[in-house]
Amino acid sequence: MTAGTWLTDVRATPLRAQQWWVLTTRLIVPSVKTGEVLASILAPAAFTASFYIPLKTVMTFAGTGFSSYAQFMMPIVVLQAAAFTAISAAFRAATDSVAGLNRRFGSMPVGPLVPVAARMSGNIFRLAIALVTAIICGHVIGFRFRLDTVHTIGFLLLAMLIGVALMLGADVIGTVSRSPEATTQALVLPPLIFGMLSTGLAPAHQFPAWVQPFVRNQPVSQFAIGLRALAGDTLGNAGQVTLALMGPPLAWAIGILALCIPLTIRLSSRRA
Repeated sequence: MTAGTWLTDVRATPLRAQQWWVLTTRLIVPSVKTGEVLASILAPAAFTASFYIPLKTVMTFAGTGFSSYAQFMMPIVVLQAAAFTAISAAFRAATDSVAGLNRRFGSMPVGPLVPVAARMSGNIFRLAIALVTAIICGHVIGFRFRLDTVHTIGFLLLAMLIGVALMLGADVIGTVSRSPEATTQALVLPPLIFGMLSTGLAPAHQFPAWVQPFVRNQPVSQFAIGLRALAGDTLGNAGQVTLALMGPPLAWAIGILALCIPLTIRLSSRRA
């Protein structure tokens, strides 16, 4: 590497960081001023109420093996909050694409990965708010972290990892989309279908026998199983945090990232 190239790289690093900060601020500040960020607060509250109120009595009779239904269903609230944030991420990426912002950035001295990094930063900001709200709502209905601090941090990190994976995938879909509205409508169904046909709301054995293999092994169920193990339960039925139990949810999340990161880089490079 020549001295000139090295100096160029050194100067480019703070420039890219400044570009990222400006674009991130462009996404976060308006959402706070206009109240758009309230959706990240209201959505988890709505999910908690819509799942807990109608199902608590039924599941108390049916049984879940947990000390309370709140302890059992908390992971699906977290996962639905992450999915809702991912849908918003797809809408933002599609809006930028349709509005021509990606082409405009491509004609400017903006780093090829800076726009997507800024969008993801704004998404992570909303995801953090949604997760905090979900946990607060869970605490109101009786959810508690029953294990030590390390497991609690693991719960939060796994929730964030899942959320980031879903948001990055949604960002890729939104970037190649031609209609923000159609993209949003299309992405609403998968979380509902996978959420209802999962162990997030009821144990697998309560489903018909022919669908139980899908219910047990699909990603939402595996995510819920991992989150329950990290949260713990007083009856000891949440599962042990072992490689065998945590491997599948981590594999699903990392697999989504491994698929989407190259696609993100390719789309950003094509824009440049």
